[in-house]
Amino acid sequence: MPPVVAERAATRRHRRFRLDRLSSPSRALAVLGLFSKDRAVWHADEINAALGYARATGYRYVKDLVAAGLLQKVAAGRYALGARIIELDFQLRQSDPVLLAAAPEMDALARRSGFDVVLSSLFGRALVVDTHRVGSNSSLRLEYGRGRPRPLFRGAAPKVMLASLPTAQLKGIYDAHAADVAAANLGASWTEFRERLAAIRRAGFYFSLGELEPGIGGAAIAILNHDRELLGAVTLVGSNAALEAAGAERLAAWLRVTADRIEAALP
Repeated sequence: MPPVVAERAATRRHRRFRLDRLSSPSRALAVLGLFSKDRAVWHADEINAALGYARATGYRYVKDLVAAGLLQKVAAGRYALGARIIELDFQLRQSDPVLLAAAPEMDALARRSGFDVVLSSLFGRALVVDTHRVGSNSSLRLEYGRGRPRPLFRGAAPKVMLASLPTAQLKGIYDAHAADVAAANLGASWTEFRERLAAIRRAGFYFSLGELEPGIGGAAIAILNHDRELLGAVTLVGSNAALEAAGAERLAAWLRVTADRIEAALP
């Protein structure tokens, strides 16, 4: 299977909901996960078929989402994402405590290092998303950007976040994605997977080159709250050559100072 096709298939698996275990509100919100750049409009019957909902149940969820502004009707029986999402995105930018604590430190890190700085989050068990980017190099073009789901097991940010999770949560991720873990060379068994992530956790950061995009690398560190629970990750991003020239020791030192300052600024 070509790498791009394999990656898209893996992303679909990562985003797949265990619908039988979700509460009613979560089942309604699962509808939103169907919409994408490639499929921006869905008919209500297609939504029901894709998610396995009974017709009456699925129609009720769609109606509720339209009432909440999360979906909008664009034609008879056909729906797209609604404007309420844009409002929520604005509210998030203004009120997210992690982003508010991280943004000024990311600006300072970008100026100090000369690299781009990216803030990422891990949602649930399967979704890695970049939430903020400070660019010091306008020529650097990244395939993944704010809000676009990223592969769960490739790149620096996902690995430091996975390494910071409790064992029980990590075991659930492994059980759901064992084949993807093996394909990413993170271990052919639960024991190997746990040991490799434990090594990343002991190192305190992770440095990757060309792992997510050719010629581009990243060095990442986890951001934890006051209870030492995972909130996200900050990554220095640049060309492989520039990152190698900076050296792992210097990258790690920059990241540790930044992570300490962000964590100290959290409420």
